[in-house]
Amino acid sequence: VQLQASGGGLVQAGGSLRLSCAASGRIFRPNGMGWYRQAPGKQRELVAGFTSVGSTRFADSVKGRFTISRENAKNTVYLQMNSLKPEDTAVYYCYYGNSLNPDYWGQGTQVTVSS
Repeated sequence: VQLQASGGGLVQAGGSLRLSCAASGRIFRPNGMGWYRQAPGKQRELVAGFTSVGSTRFADSVKGRFTISRENAKNTVYLQMNSLKPEDTAVYYCYYGNSLNPDYWGQGTQVTVSS
């Protein structure tokens, strides 16, 4: 499975960004897919994602600000990030597989939120 992520960038606090992650290769359904992030000096953490049974998980810090959606026909997951804060600054990694222990990772996309 290959994951192609896009959509990161620089935004001011309070702004929005949308990340996309397209999966290709041996895709199985149902499957988990979503996003982790890693800030400098911190552990990688789950931001938002679909589990393999179709439910969603969100980090407490992003609830009410981030939404996740998927387009099965395109094997693509989207992360809409609103009301961004400087503490959201991190490299965001798309994952595929078990949401708590993913099987595959994307290349990472940088999100920088300026204050």
